[in-house]
Amino acid sequence: MTAMTEADEGEDIVAGLEVWATEQALPLWADTGWDKQHGGFFERLSKDGAPDHDVARRTLVQARQIYCYAKASQFGWHPDAKEIALKGLDYLLAKARSPDGAPGYVHTLGPDGATADPSRDTYDHAFVLLALATVHQIKPDAQIRSEIDQTLIFLDQRLRSPHGGFNEALPASLPRRQNPHMHMLEAMIALFDATGEAVFQNRAGDMFGLFAGNFYDQRTQTLSEYFEDDWSKIPPVVVEPGHLAEWTWLLKGFERITGCPTARFRTALLASALRYRDPGGLLVDEGNDQGQITRATRRCWPQTEIAKAWIAQAEDGDESAKPEARAALARLKKHYLDHPIPGGWYDKFDADGRSLVETIPASTFYHVLCAISEARQVLS
Repeated sequence: MTAMTEADEGEDIVAGLEVWATEQALPLWADTGWDKQHGGFFERLSKDGAPDHDVARRTLVQARQIYCYAKASQFGWHPDAKEIALKGLDYLLAKARSPDGAPGYVHTLGPDGATADPSRDTYDHAFVLLALATVHQIKPDAQIRSEIDQTLIFLDQRLRSPHGGFNEALPASLPRRQNPHMHMLEAMIALFDATGEAVFQNRAGDMFGLFAGNFYDQRTQTLSEYFEDDWSKIPPVVVEPGHLAEWTWLLKGFERITGCPTARFRTALLASALRYRDPGGLLVDEGNDQGQITRATRRCWPQTEIAKAWIAQAEDGDESAKPEARAALARLKKHYLDHPIPGGWYDKFDADGRSLVETIPASTFYHVLCAISEARQVLS
């Protein structure tokens, strides 16, 4: 199948993206994207679609790919999706979990599955929990449930900060970031969906408390990215528009599982994110808290997040958000997914539209597939 055509835009964009996922991307990453010799998912493909056998593999990428195939299994998007998710989880547990005898998951693996970087990273563990939650939804399993508990115990005992939230890693480092906590909220929402247990509502509430008390600036209606150990901001304040959009979507999920109203925050965050657009309507990578663009490059993932933000508002009953969501998805398809390798993507452009990343990084698939699945549930 060739790349999607302009006919997929507008009302048909969701169906077109679902075809792209089911007929191109999921088969590509299940076959070429899986290491048949050593196991595990490849970190990236070359611009010609060949796997990179030599680059180290991040735990977060393994977890994201497991999430993708578990999510695909929920929707019936790939005949072997459940099997792929489970064998991906088997690899993650066998290679990344406690290979040195200490609790937690190591940061990176070598191509042969040996430990490359043994540090424990909070951001990684948020995605491990997301993967475990999503697999638990397609295969409720006592062993997976136990692994969720053990991972949370490790986070609480070894990575908790006395100032709230989690340290960046073990050993601790600065600056602290809001980003791992944002994804920890995502994991808690997924864990509640998988189990229905109130403990995950409470843990999600902890992350919301950090958002409202530390990350969100009421005056500028933006989020800061980098902090000192005590959550004081590090000047100059860096704002990532993609995260403003991502929090908009996540806050709708938090409201869904807890009943806590978030519309005020969501409306403000989405309005702020839209200040950081290029002339073509794409979100740029970075700005300051005054609404000025400071880095005009354009990654793929912020485009998926602005689509999800509009989808969240549409789910909340805002009919005007639906065409905005479809337009954002159409821009995603046109600029990033229309790639010479069917099922591949462009990851980053400069302000003049030149591609800055030659490879096809696997890490991006999580963002794209999530946007498509959200669109299917709300916009179809």
